[in-house]
Amino acid sequence: MRQPKILTTIKTYSWQIFMGDVLAGATVAMVALPLSLAIAIASGADPAKGVVTAIVGGLLISLFGGSRVQVGGPTGAFIVVVFGVIAQYGYDGLVLATFMAGIILLIGGYFRAGNLIAFVPEAVVNGFTIGIGVIIATSQLKDFLGLDLDKVPADFLEKIPALWQVRQTFSLATFSIALCTLILIVFLRRMAPRFPGLIVAVGVGSALVAFLSLPVDTLGSRFGDLPSQLPWPQLPDLSLSRIVDLLPSAFIIAFLAAVESLLSAMVADKMIEGQHRPNAELTAQGIANIGSALFTGLPATGAIARTATNIKAGGKTPVAGIVHAIVILLVMILAAPLASYLAMPALAALLVLTAWNMTEPEKWAEYARGRKSDILLLLLTLVLTVVVDLTVAIGVGVSVGLALRLNRRKAVESDWHLPDR
Repeated sequence: MRQPKILTTIKTYSWQIFMGDVLAGATVAMVALPLSLAIAIASGADPAKGVVTAIVGGLLISLFGGSRVQVGGPTGAFIVVVFGVIAQYGYDGLVLATFMAGIILLIGGYFRAGNLIAFVPEAVVNGFTIGIGVIIATSQLKDFLGLDLDKVPADFLEKIPALWQVRQTFSLATFSIALCTLILIVFLRRMAPRFPGLIVAVGVGSALVAFLSLPVDTLGSRFGDLPSQLPWPQLPDLSLSRIVDLLPSAFIIAFLAAVESLLSAMVADKMIEGQHRPNAELTAQGIANIGSALFTGLPATGAIARTATNIKAGGKTPVAGIVHAIVILLVMILAAPLASYLAMPALAALLVLTAWNMTEPEKWAEYARGRKSDILLLLLTLVLTVVVDLTVAIGVGVSVGLALRLNRRKAVESDWHLPDR
């Protein structure tokens, strides 16, 4: 069934539910805003692109999605592939790959491919998710420690030695701001989980930089002021050569969007005892990525962290996700200049914690108790993600995983026998 959830939930809508959705949507917006900026920066894009994606992608995912409470936007899972596409093909190449990924997802939704998520081995998902977390965390070491390095190598095996060579440029002021922000985020999450602690923690860290006149990079000093309006929509370059070059990247973006959105929807189902519509969810991701590309944004998908925040804040219907997008748009229009004061180490701390949460350390013991073949598959996917390439990791991981699954099936006796000769 591909019917959006908003059409069914709106039938029993009430003023009380609306007020709960508005409060939840505003809360999620305060979480999503700094996260969207940080994800865009880590992806090698202009920070404004993250905000555009949160607005356009978040709005369309809530309007057309198959989950009552799913909230979408740019996510950490895309950082690795986005960074690679921008480095190789430029930002216009990423826009085209995102546009193509949207079309792929629409086709997947039309042919009811949402149920195929069950065939992706869990060990593969866990492996590349942990691998992405490792890559994100290491990519933030420069800003977290205040290291003086003009360009951080994209390759993991080159990145670590390059960072080590400039270790003497460590900045105590930068590290202190990052550490204070990190501690404050963790403290606020523990003491007041419904409180928008992310924006408060990043705001406090940035305020310390401004009031103490610390020699620390800010969003404004590195990227300039954020725009106060959305760009006009435009079609990407649809030349045949570019389409052929970017098709593999488009498939990876589509795969990640599908996996993360459907996993997020399944997590949300457990939290609210609901049932999402996987094919409507795929269709929504397709529409959202096409929409984001038209506004020159990043790839978008359902986000587990923002969806969980929405549920805990009292969101009941897709209206909360729509409100979240509108609130971010209003902040962009009314308060864009304030974003230039956000400190880079504060945003780095936010992403380091996001990367840690992506690895789900609370589940490591459970993974270790699993089948040896699953452990090896997880480690294989993890190592390939970090050391080689996400495309290779997913391809090899899924292939090996499906082979292992077929091998575990009990052999079915055949009625056919060799004839007597």
